[in-house]
Amino acid sequence: MAGLQAGAPTPQSITVHSASRVLEVGFSDGAVFRIPFELMRICSPSAEVQGHGPGQEVLQTGKREVQIVDLQPVGNYAVQPLFSDGHESGIYSWDLLYQLGARQAQLWADYERRLAEAGVDRDAPMPARRAAGGGGSCGHSH
Repeated sequence: MAGLQAGAPTPQSITVHSASRVLEVGFSDGAVFRIPFELMRICSPSAEVQGHGPGQEVLQTGKREVQIVDLQPVGNYAVQPLFSDGHESGIYSWDLLYQLGARQAQLWADYERRLAEAGVDRDAPMPARRAAGGGGSCGHSH
C-alpha cells in the first residue's frame, strides 16, 4: 500500500491553514510542503475524480475556494479530508501527500494544460455530468 514503504518519509506534523487554504505537512526527511486545498481537491485519488481506469479521469473545475472542513486519519498511512463542496471519498496516503507537495509546479502546469485542451475555465462550475478525459496528471497509478 502506498505510504508504507520501508524508509519512506512520514508526516511529523499536519496543519490545516483555513485562511490561506493550504495543508502544511512536515515530513521525517525534513521536507515541509504547503499544499493548496485546490490542488488536493483536483488531484483527489477518489474514483469520482480519477475514474476507474486510464482515460476515465474527470477534470475538476471551480475548486479555487474549496476548504478542508475536517481531516480524519486513516490507519497509520493516510488522511481523509472532507472538503467544503462535500467531497470526502479521497484517501491521501503519505506518499501521495509527499508527491503533491514535491511536484506542485508540474501538477499545476499539467492542470492548466488540461483546462486549455478542454476549453474550460478553472473557475467554471462543475457540470452535473462531464465526459471523462484529459488524461491523469496528478501522479496516480491505476
